Amino acid sequence: MEQNQTNVIYLAGGCFWGMEKLMQSIPGVLDAESGYANGTGEKDADYKTVCTGKTGFRETVKVTYDPSRVTLDQLLFAYFEVVDATAVNRQGHDIGTQYQAGIYYADAESQATVERVAAIERARTPRFAVEIKPLVNYYPAEEYHQNYLDKNPNGYCHIPFAEIARLSKSTIDAGRYRKPEEDQLREKLTQEQFAVTQESATERPFSSEYYGNERRGLYVDIATGEPLFTSDDMYHSSCGWPSFTKPVEPSVVVERTDSSHCMHRTEVRSRAGDSHLGHVFEGDSESPNGIRYCINGASLRFIPLEELESQGYGYLKEKFNT
Repeated sequence: MEQNQTNVIYLAGGCFWGMEKLMQSIPGVLDAESGYANGTGEKDADYKTVCTGKTGFRETVKVTYDPSRVTLDQLLFAYFEVVDATAVNRQGHDIGTQYQAGIYYADAESQATVERVAAIERARTPRFAVEIKPLVNYYPAEEYHQNYLDKNPNGYCHIPFAEIARLSKSTIDAGRYRKPEEDQLREKLTQEQFAVTQESATERPFSSEYYGNERRGLYVDIATGEPLFTSDDMYHSSCGWPSFTKPVEPSVVVERTDSSHCMHRTEVRSRAGDSHLGHVFEGDSESPNGIRYCINGASLRFIPLEELESQGYGYLKEKFNT
């Protein structure tokens, strides 16, 4: 077992080559090692035996990270971006019990974070199937599996390399914007803000103070403070709700199919807080890029550009056009 366990998490997400490469690319990760977790025992922890599907082992990446540089929340949300959380004994084209997705923790602090983030993902993912368990055992994989994609740049990877590159450049750490408990949210938010963010209500069109707002600044999740949109990506839409062409970073919003009210739409929720924000539409003739993130103003808090530094968002100044 690890001596500094709060800095280690074990992630099974299909073929370990891709998950290893992804985790290695994230700033703050000190080491990512391919291995086998939660199986029958050391005598069976070899690739040929694991591939029989009879050992219970999952292809797993042991991630050692510096919590002062990257939070466990950030690593977990990156993990959930690239795995199919509904798949059972498979990921991508890989099929077998060894490819079951799972997150295994080795200490109480990690357990609390894993269970909290998994609860957020479970709530917005029908048929959630990712294993959330304590670590039972772990054995490093054979040397030829380690750093496989560095040794074989054109080797097989079920995670698109573009996704790995994008996630490696994320600057907004979800761990800085944790969701408060429900009683805290009820105290913090107005009745309308709570109804919109926590109960998926919709505010009346043209009612938001941010509709038509021309000041430059950052729009953050009213519940958590997580950055969501900038004024540079806002445009005036006749729909009656604040509208944006894109989020400040792709990872800060989560898109889910919404079949409510006898409609087929794509809902937009915040990553760390799971706040209902609104919906995203394609083919909008008023949008500069044809995409409209139609967002409830009640889900947002506006921070003027000149106040970014004083309110702790100075690190995002580079997101604005000069």
